[in-house]
Amino acid sequence: MNDAYKNSYPHMVECAAEAARVARGVTAERLSEPSHCTDWDVRALVNHWVLYTSHGLEHRALRKQLPEELTARDFTAEPGWAGAYAEQLDRAVAAWDDPAVWDGEVDLGTAKMPAADIASMIVKELALHGWDVAAATGQRFDVSDGAARFVLDVVDTHAELYRRYDGFADPVDVPDDAPAFERALAHSGRDPRRSTV
Repeated sequence: MNDAYKNSYPHMVECAAEAARVARGVTAERLSEPSHCTDWDVRALVNHWVLYTSHGLEHRALRKQLPEELTARDFTAEPGWAGAYAEQLDRAVAAWDDPAVWDGEVDLGTAKMPAADIASMIVKELALHGWDVAAATGQRFDVSDGAARFVLDVVDTHAELYRRYDGFADPVDVPDDAPAFERALAHSGRDPRRSTV
């Protein structure tokens, strides 16, 4: 069995389920409130999260580009968007439930990357932006220690790349013995002590 599938897919399943749970806790009133993501209110944050972690996740598995119609859509304007997000997450996760999908490369349009790297980076997006949404709406984003350590490893592997494109802020200081998910948040420039905006 493909090692990337075996080692990563369970974390994708877990983080997607937690993302769906957090999305259901976002009320309409919260969408216009600020988030701690630079220049994004909760609506913009949620739209980015939904686009890349559900539609993007499925399209990467299928080796397809995201159509412009999706990149321009305000998902939160649709009634029942959280339920639709959960259903799309299910389709996306199912598309990766094949060890062969984790082999080869994914064409991002501007570059190609190993499929396993793309998948791990989207799992990281599920968790970190899931925490962003949760923190902005008075919720928690909970993951197992195994998933937390996986996300931390992805953050540390790609941190400089993300900082080069302003995807991560400067790291936040936390104790070396802080829980793995707190360290993942901190290493990506998020303050894990900030539970609400």
